[in-house]
Amino acid sequence: MTGSRGHRAAALFIAISLAVSPLCAQQTQSPTPATTVQTGTAGPASAPARKLEFGPDYSKGPHWLPDFTLPYRPKKIPEPVLTNSPDIAQFIQDGKLTLGLEDAISLALKNNLNIAVARYTPWLDEANLLYAESGANGITKFDPLLTSSLQQIRFSSPINNPFLSGSGTASAGAAAGHETIANFGYTQGFHTGTELSVTFNNLRESSNLTTFFFNPWEQSSLTIQITQPLLNGFGTLANTRYIIEAKNTVKVGEAQFTQQVISTVTQVSNDYWELVFAGENVKVEEMSVGTDEQLYENNKKQLEIGTMAPLDVVTAESQLASDQQQLVQAQTTQLQDETALLNDITKDPLAASLAGVQIVPTTPISTPDIENISIEDAVAEAWQKRPELQQDELNLKNAGIEVKATKNALLPSLNLFGEYQAAGLGGNSFKTTGSQTGLTPILSEPVVSPADTLIGFLGAPTGFTTVPVPGGLTDDWNTLINAKYPTIVGGITLSLPIRNRAAQGQNAVAMLTERQEEAQYRQEQNTIFLNVRNTLIALEQDRAAVAAAGKARDLAQQSYDAEVKKFQLGSSTSFNVVLKQQQLTSAEGIELRDRTNLIEAQVNFNQAMGRTLDVNNISVADARTGKISRVPNIPGAMDAGASTGGKASQ
Repeated sequence: MTGSRGHRAAALFIAISLAVSPLCAQQTQSPTPATTVQTGTAGPASAPARKLEFGPDYSKGPHWLPDFTLPYRPKKIPEPVLTNSPDIAQFIQDGKLTLGLEDAISLALKNNLNIAVARYTPWLDEANLLYAESGANGITKFDPLLTSSLQQIRFSSPINNPFLSGSGTASAGAAAGHETIANFGYTQGFHTGTELSVTFNNLRESSNLTTFFFNPWEQSSLTIQITQPLLNGFGTLANTRYIIEAKNTVKVGEAQFTQQVISTVTQVSNDYWELVFAGENVKVEEMSVGTDEQLYENNKKQLEIGTMAPLDVVTAESQLASDQQQLVQAQTTQLQDETALLNDITKDPLAASLAGVQIVPTTPISTPDIENISIEDAVAEAWQKRPELQQDELNLKNAGIEVKATKNALLPSLNLFGEYQAAGLGGNSFKTTGSQTGLTPILSEPVVSPADTLIGFLGAPTGFTTVPVPGGLTDDWNTLINAKYPTIVGGITLSLPIRNRAAQGQNAVAMLTERQEEAQYRQEQNTIFLNVRNTLIALEQDRAAVAAAGKARDLAQQSYDAEVKKFQLGSSTSFNVVLKQQQLTSAEGIELRDRTNLIEAQVNFNQAMGRTLDVNNISVADARTGKISRVPNIPGAMDAGASTGGKASQ
């Protein structure tokens, strides 16, 4: 860099001049100026486009085909990648991690853990949207539900009524038989609040009792019921409010992720420029220490030959110790800034490949072009682009939905329902043939007169033949399908809560929340105004500071040049020359700090305006995957991404 070469030249010349006796001052060459700061206005190269792929959409459930078991198995969620992206090794050469600003931002998009954690926010919101679309968190369930019940029953129970057996016997007996039950049900809710219920019940039973027309028999029934709310729960908004709110929440999560990406890119940029400044500051302090050492050694020699007082040697030694302390502080700051940037661009800063690696930034400090924009235009643009305001807008929409939904819930429950039912019956019947030929006395069934005189016995007819007639499920279902025994029901149900305090409380909470969101929205607008205003002020102040620092450096340069001429003419001392050189170095350091502040002020201004992603050519929707199609710009390496369209994946 220009400034670095100037520092080295000045230090070398002053070391030579101080090693020469003051008696030869008139014959000494004039020192060259101290370090110079780059004053060009060309900023860093334009950011390359980072075209990324979309991540998985967790709001979509699995399809039934070709594997119908997928809806009953958990989704496959990949484990988080907690190792550094492989391409970071491409930047390491000879124990140094050489990075430009755009390379640091690209690595941060793939490795920064703040982004990695924030990436899960929209995914979690999408999973909640999937849950809401089923209707599980509402009154109406939108996912169809199929139920079935299969039972096999064998029963035996005593009877205490002779007429149940059909035989007229007076002795106690037992009713025994078998039952087979196969019931099926289907229910589904719709966004209008309509609920559909279909049940199909089937029973097959056989018994030892003879009182049934069919034995064994099958009995089936089909019931279709439709219910439609007319007041409470009527309309799509009342039934899909959680779905609409979940969709808005997904957008809120995406805006939160966008906000995190902006914050991370801003942090990486500021940390990068702080490291650049720290490196340059270390060079300045090293040069100061070098000149102090030469002055101290020269003063000691002059003290030995008796041409300098001991106090001058002590003063030079004190200045050397002070500058050595400043150098240690500058080196400490540089190491801290390296650590901060390394943490920004890696997931595992303790990886073996990064052990002992020094970060070397390659993007030089330059004076950026600052646009002139009015506070009104800047605030209007920031209100449109800032993700924080987008989040508040979506939260305000959700609050409005809650107000409308809870207002509907204040109404009584008035439901219109209709029901259709068809029943069937079938089984083995019995047919009696032949003619009566006589009676067979039943001794257990005597017939007596009112005077308790035996008249005779009951008789069982003889000569008849009972023949079973086969029948079964086909007869049962045929009766059912042809609706031989239909039942149609229609009606209205009313539920009127007295006082209705629960619904009133929920509606009041919803309206208060909406009012609070409105106030927070205005509060966020004012916060954005404050951020934009402060960054604009910082830009103006830093721009003025850079101009003043440049003028101060020029004056320090002139003062230094004049002192050098006096030194050449023998009217000054090497100590005065070093003091002027230190003043020049200090002025250049101040200018370097001010120019770094101006660059960081522009970075913060872009964040306040919501321009960070546009300026750095980042697509937030794609950044959720952490995959970047751009191959980092490594010195001496071909841009494979541009030539082959390859992708450097995480």
